[in-house]
Amino acid sequence: MTHVFLLWHTHEDEDLPGGEDVKLLGVYSSYLKAEEALNASLTQPGFRDQPAGLEIATYELDRREWTEGYITVRKE
Repeated sequence: MTHVFLLWHTHEDEDLPGGEDVKLLGVYSSYLKAEEALNASLTQPGFRDQPAGLEIATYELDRREWTEGYITVRKE
């Protein structure tokens, strides 16, 4: 296995720092399993109201994603 499939949900929320709420719903060994989980999520409160926020992302294993530092931006 060289890749995994991440199921995410993101939606805007002005009350949160950064203005959005991001949830990692699961990590799957195949796109099909991630898609099945996405479809199951569509029946749940919140997710069914914000279906456009569901996304499957492919990630390569054993690869560094953050290669530089980071900064924190605070809501005033």
